[in-house]
Order: sequence, then C-alpha cells, then structure tokens
Amino acid sequence: MDIQQVDTLVRSLYQAVDNKDVDYLSHALSEQSRFRLGNYPEVTDKTQILEGNRQFFSSIGAMKHTIDNIVFQRSDQTDSTHISCFGTVDYVRLDGSDHAAVFSTFLDVKNGLISDYRVFADLSGL
Repeated sequence: MDIQQVDTLVRSLYQAVDNKDVDYLSHALSEQSRFRLGNYPEVTDKTQILEGNRQFFSSIGAMKHTIDNIVFQRSDQTDSTHISCFGTVDYVRLDGSDHAAVFSTFLDVKNGLISDYRVFADLSGL
C-alpha cells in the first residue's frame, strides 16, 4: 500500500464508523480478524466483532472523528501494512450531551482487508 491508499482506507473506515455502518465493517474486515476497543476485551470472531460494534453504535447518538496524523509501514515478512493514526472523536450521547476523547488506532491490513483493529480511547465518559 502507498500513502494515498492508506489515507483512503483510514478515512473511509472512519467515515463508515461515524455513519455507524456495520455493513462496511463486514466487508473491510478479514475473516480472521482481531478487534479491541478501549478497555473492552479483545474479540477474534468476526461475527462477534460486528455485533460488538453494532451494540456500541446503538449506545451513542452520534460521533465524528477528526484524524490528526496517519503513519504506516510495510512488512515484507508478513506481506501486510501496519497503520497507526490518532485524533479526536466527538460523541453525542443518547441524552444529547457532548463528550470528546483522544483516540489512537492501530491497524494491520493484508490483501486490502483489516486483520487487526485496535482502538485506544478513554470511553469512561460515555
């Protein structure tokens, strides 16, 4: 992957997340995926990953990610691309109140699909 492909992947992923688009995630994740959000336990079953995202999306009113930086590195040993990005996410709670958090995301992408998806953010304010 080159920088333009990485940038497109990350921005498309976060646009889908902001839209609460679980269908996009189902196509973006490999069958053998690992996912972790904040302090929640790691999940390795794709069906459970999608259901966990669906539940999280239904627990908030809306969200909007602002990406400050994207860094990537190709791995010739695993034929994958390691991507990290960080920024701010602005949430609207179900009661209409706002909450902002800083986030960092780490992705491993192989053959155009995300195989490792780890998001670190303090979600305790939600």
